Amino acid sequence: MNLPNKLTTSRFFITIAFVIVVLWDRLPYHTSWAALLFFIGGLTDIADGIIARRRNLQTDFGALMDPLADKVLVCAGFILLVGMQIPEADADMILGKYKLPEAVGAPGMSGFSLMPAWMVIVIVARELAITGLRLLAANKQVVLPAEKIGKRKTNLQFAAVIAMLILISYPEWGPGWIQFFGWEIAGWPWSIWFTFLVTWGAVGLTAVSGVHYLWRNRDLYMKDM
Repeated sequence: MNLPNKLTTSRFFITIAFVIVVLWDRLPYHTSWAALLFFIGGLTDIADGIIARRRNLQTDFGALMDPLADKVLVCAGFILLVGMQIPEADADMILGKYKLPEAVGAPGMSGFSLMPAWMVIVIVARELAITGLRLLAANKQVVLPAEKIGKRKTNLQFAAVIAMLILISYPEWGPGWIQFFGWEIAGWPWSIWFTFLVTWGAVGLTAVSGVHYLWRNRDLYMKDM
């Protein structure tokens, strides 16, 4: 197994560690450690692609497993975020003077949920659909490589999960970090603005890229319908 494929495979183990750390709420700074693990997972995604291209180590295994490893880690992150909330004790500090409307569906909803369930449904449904398409293609001896729009989507998804984990973690880091992340723009801390925008961007690009991928490769499944 070459180095890029080892990095790809490592993301499956990083996912397991990430899930354990998120659920292990007795671990001090567990959400901070979870954010770090997720960040490392994102770095392996960047590194395996760069190394594979520069050293000409691109393989069918990597073309299939790299996006699958991304999907497993990203879906685990978003699903776990549905059950996580901004701590009540930190809500006013994190959310600023105003709360986002419930209909908006972002950090600041009623109960201070981090990730609305409908957003996760959109993301997971897209990833399952594309994974199914890849399996269908593989059954026909066709390998569907990752596309640029898919990579941009994945980058936004990684950024969204990390931003949300940092959002509920930074009050534990000390006054300096609280001041840094709490700097307000129009009544909301900039960290809320950033998380809000990157989350909606991730969901939007996830939907668009899914439609694009299904349409572009429609010949794979239209013949079987």
